[in-house]
Amino acid sequence: MSLLEVDDIHSYYGPSHILRGVTMEIEEGEVATLLGRNGAGKTTTVRSIAGTEPPEIRSGAVRFDGNDITDWPADDIAMGGIGVVPEGRRLFTELTVEENLEMSKITRGKWNTFRRRSNGGGSATMEIDELYELFPRLEERKGQKSGTLSGGEQQMLSIARTLRLPNLKLLMLDEPTEGLAPQIVQTVSESIRRISDQGLTVLLIEQNVREAMKLADRGFVLDQGEIVYQGTVEELENEDLDEYLVV
Repeated sequence: MSLLEVDDIHSYYGPSHILRGVTMEIEEGEVATLLGRNGAGKTTTVRSIAGTEPPEIRSGAVRFDGNDITDWPADDIAMGGIGVVPEGRRLFTELTVEENLEMSKITRGKWNTFRRRSNGGGSATMEIDELYELFPRLEERKGQKSGTLSGGEQQMLSIARTLRLPNLKLLMLDEPTEGLAPQIVQTVSESIRRISDQGLTVLLIEQNVREAMKLADRGFVLDQGEIVYQGTVEELENEDLDEYLVV
């Protein structure tokens, strides 16, 4: 069963036509990866799915969990079950690790309003103790300001904070290993694997093809705003895609 369907979307930044008929489906419970070089349109795809402006979808549709969410506001899309770990982490750097995690109380209040309006149900949000089990290093740093954490620790915190969203069904991670040392890349990748092992659907946006291939079941290759190849990881590994990817 497809949890996410992106159907022939064309997205624009003002007059600039960035996504040109992107179509992809992600099955419930799988790990999919969206691959491509800088400027291919990967982040624009994430923002289009999440309803974040800009860009603007001018044609096509995004369907999630049985709903057409193409015109939903970004807050409602998040409350409906799509969480985004953005490129650049965007933490509250003057707050501690635990205070960053506690900020989700605001979001949970929004979810209660959304649920009443939509008559929707929803799975329980992850509690902080559960996140500390998933990311032991964050528990060690829970009283430390997030701005003083290492890059890898900040990435773990950004992921953990997103996992606090209520009703989370799809986790999209935009370049989670960018700028990290190889040893830290492995640590972050192991965290993503543990999350997927718990059954959460994941869309991993990456330039790091090798790490993405270790984690994903299926991949999509994006170039100049178009999906130029899609298939299982095994199929991608047997194709010559060097002109589209950083390998």
